[in-house]
Amino acid sequence: MKRQYTAGVDWHDKSFDELTAFELYSIVALRERVFVVEQRCAYLDADGYDLRARHLWAADGEAIVAYLRVIPAGEKFSEASIGRVVVDERARGTGVGRALMRRGIAMVDGPIRIGAQAHLQAFYIELGFETVSAPYDEDGIPHVDMLRRAGS
Repeated sequence: MKRQYTAGVDWHDKSFDELTAFELYSIVALRERVFVVEQRCAYLDADGYDLRARHLWAADGEAIVAYLRVIPAGEKFSEASIGRVVVDERARGTGVGRALMRRGIAMVDGPIRIGAQAHLQAFYIELGFETVSAPYDEDGIPHVDMLRRAGS
């Protein structure tokens, strides 16, 4: 039986400059483990947005089990953006991903635009997002743009 992480994790929210070297290493390691190795996706992770983003994650001890970044409006899109949403394989199905997204959404005052992996549309629709683009390929994975309007 999977552990229900939502009550048993420590939540962290930091700017790039506030991250320790260990925290940054742990974040990048999780993103690479899931996006590069598990999903077999070669992509440029160091895209410059981390420098201006808020970094939100759930930790079980020193292990990061779920992570996302919030990019301010006007940086990537005219709206704020949530991206690099990732849940460690051992924590999937525990509710921590949904709790992570709810916390990320609460950090934004206004609309939010995301580039979502197409197979996760139902998950994001549950959180108030609507699909606003046709599917497109991003780094070999089908994606769609989704928008959560302010006050949704």
